[in-house]
Amino acid sequence: MKKYPFLICVFLIVFNGYGQSETLKGAKQLMEAKKFQAAESLLESYVEQQPNDIEGIELLGDAYGQQKKWDDAIDVYEKLTEIKPNNANYHYKYGGALGMKALSVSKIRAATFIGDVKNAFLKAAELDPKHINTRWALVELYMQLPGIIGGSKSKSLKYAEELEALSEVDGYLAKGYIYEYDDEPELAEAYYLKAIKVGGSLTCYDKLTQFYETNKRPEEAIQNIEAAHKKHQRNALHYQIGKVAAEYNTELDKGEHCLKAYIKNHSAADGVPKAWAYYRLAQIHKHKKQKTEAVAYINKAIDDLPDIEVFHEEKTEILNL
Repeated sequence: MKKYPFLICVFLIVFNGYGQSETLKGAKQLMEAKKFQAAESLLESYVEQQPNDIEGIELLGDAYGQQKKWDDAIDVYEKLTEIKPNNANYHYKYGGALGMKALSVSKIRAATFIGDVKNAFLKAAELDPKHINTRWALVELYMQLPGIIGGSKSKSLKYAEELEALSEVDGYLAKGYIYEYDDEPELAEAYYLKAIKVGGSLTCYDKLTQFYETNKRPEEAIQNIEAAHKKHQRNALHYQIGKVAAEYNTELDKGEHCLKAYIKNHSAADGVPKAWAYYRLAQIHKHKKQKTEAVAYINKAIDDLPDIEVFHEEKTEILNL
């Protein structure tokens, strides 16, 4: 009979571990489904019962962050840096939450966060020489800060060089970002093109497209999106071509063709609802002075998404043609 208490203890330990595993699995599934409030409720209860479970604490911080509850996220990530002071990712997340909090308050108050943000990122970079996200954060931080409170293009480039040593494509994208931010478009374009040549991901193409749009070069933006489509064959790129054509009143026939292809092949994976494609088609027909077609398409957009204010504003413009 003396064996039974021991067996019961083993059973309880195993069962408790199974329960913990299932709870965290459920929380992760909720996070993946973007049900962040539900994940938060589950994790708050879990962490209260398991206050030393690092994985649960981190997931709770992530749930707060996804809901922009920066004060709560800051508290959680700071706790993690105290429990595991040599974990670079916890310092990175702590700095990120502090940075997002700084963006949500007045400029005067935001200045009080800068030192802690910088220290958290620098600590993460020191702890992990291969932490790519931290180096991206430092590239952006040093470029965006005014010089009077520590901004520095040279420091930003230093971390871009470190990125390039870890990932050539990230280094090129970082340098493109730096030179674009510093109003050196020729250098920015050159590095974005290098990133496409080396990496060729949709992200690389997107960065160059955004650069062309920002610099009012819509024809080159369309050419770049077409190159991305040739390589990646994504229906969503049809919409992007149509959007640029409609916004800049250029290559309208191509834009119309691409938007119709987008609508025909649309699926939830494309991200942008069909209503926005109807809206862009309405814009294209407005540019062509084809009022009847424009009205028909804007009505379709409004029927699909009646609460989008810009659709109603566009309809008013079309009716005034």
